[in-house]
Amino acid sequence: MTVTRFAPSPTGHLHVGNIRAALHNWMWAQKTGGRFLLRLDDTDAERSREEYAESIRADLAWLGLRYDEEVRQSDRFALYEARFETLRAAGRVYPCYETSEELDLRRKVLLGRGLPPVYERTALSLTADDIAALEAEGRRPHWRFKLDHDAPIAWTDLIRGDQHFDPKLLSDPVIRRADGSWLYMLPSVIDDVDMGITHVVRGEDHVSNTATQLQMFVALGASPPQFAHEALLTGAEGKLSKRLGSLGVSAFREAGMEPITLIALLARLGTSDPVEPVADPCTLIESFDFARFGRAPARFDEAELAALNQKVLHLLDFAAVRDRLPESMGEAGWLAIRPNLETLTQADDWWRIVTGPFAPPVPEAEDRMFLVEAADALAAIPEDDSIWRNLTEALKASSGRKGKALFLPLRRALTGMDHGPDMAALLPLIGRDEAVRRLKASV
Repeated sequence: MTVTRFAPSPTGHLHVGNIRAALHNWMWAQKTGGRFLLRLDDTDAERSREEYAESIRADLAWLGLRYDEEVRQSDRFALYEARFETLRAAGRVYPCYETSEELDLRRKVLLGRGLPPVYERTALSLTADDIAALEAEGRRPHWRFKLDHDAPIAWTDLIRGDQHFDPKLLSDPVIRRADGSWLYMLPSVIDDVDMGITHVVRGEDHVSNTATQLQMFVALGASPPQFAHEALLTGAEGKLSKRLGSLGVSAFREAGMEPITLIALLARLGTSDPVEPVADPCTLIESFDFARFGRAPARFDEAELAALNQKVLHLLDFAAVRDRLPESMGEAGWLAIRPNLETLTQADDWWRIVTGPFAPPVPEAEDRMFLVEAADALAAIPEDDSIWRNLTEALKASSGRKGKALFLPLRRALTGMDHGPDMAALLPLIGRDEAVRRLKASV
């Protein structure tokens, strides 16, 4: 069975890049009939906050990304400790005593010589006396995973194709801090093995992490999952945008975006498939295919999202939005105003035009008698779905007006607007008696 996971750190709110990764992992599980897990990578006790964990859950719920299980890394320290001791006994992890300042200085020296800033494994040459002296100074070791320099790293990425890394050109990754706390690399691998993760979908900035983690899977005697590293998002200006790092679900909610709009855009962004408005994610899931993803940066445009949102709204039926509409608005009201909406929040404004209270604007002088005539004509017309057509036909015959001169004064007197929903649908909602009152009040 396919098992995917979304593994955010609860140290802040989700941004659009996180949302995209969560979505693609969820979609792949949905398409293959698999399971989608939420794993909170909360090993950083100082920065992790329960409020952020709650925010992550709420964001996924708003998007409709239901997960089958939630796991917290902070509940799994005993497992990490056991696997760490296994690797230690096998000589695959080792203690290091350099300070961050010493490591930084060494990197600068290597770069100055035109060499890659790779850790030189100086800790492996320390004698027992050296270690005793360092610990007497009060130093405590951090721990690195020892890469196998004789085992070339290769895998076939589901998006990037064949990948090759020379382990000699990679630093042995730090897996544990001097205070005993865990960094991301090893616990993630241990969890992926323990949870049976089959596919990991994440950004291309993790490619080098994958290279080192593949050797961790081997060292733990496990087969690695398949990896798909997708191109990172860029802003509308065509380069990496800091704003994308701050765009979270709350920003999209406040802008009036529909969850399905965000899904529709992020599902196709960076693929060869066109971005299209949809009312539900089923068609997006059916067509989801890693082979359709390109390696070029994916362009995220807020203007495109807003335009897509308008198209999506025009597809949504009454049942999909009923709980978020004004209480008195029925299906006829929704169908009448839907073509004029850019965001659902605008429904309240349009519905107030129907329900009132309403004060008609002062008409043009040449329209006053026409509106008096319109009020008298409307009072004599039967109240049914043809009331607007019957009114305008009667006024066209009696006044000789047509086109804008006929329709605009009526729309202004009845709605206060120069544009808006189709009056044939709107007038029955306003009601004949209220419409007559508005016409008379306007003059």
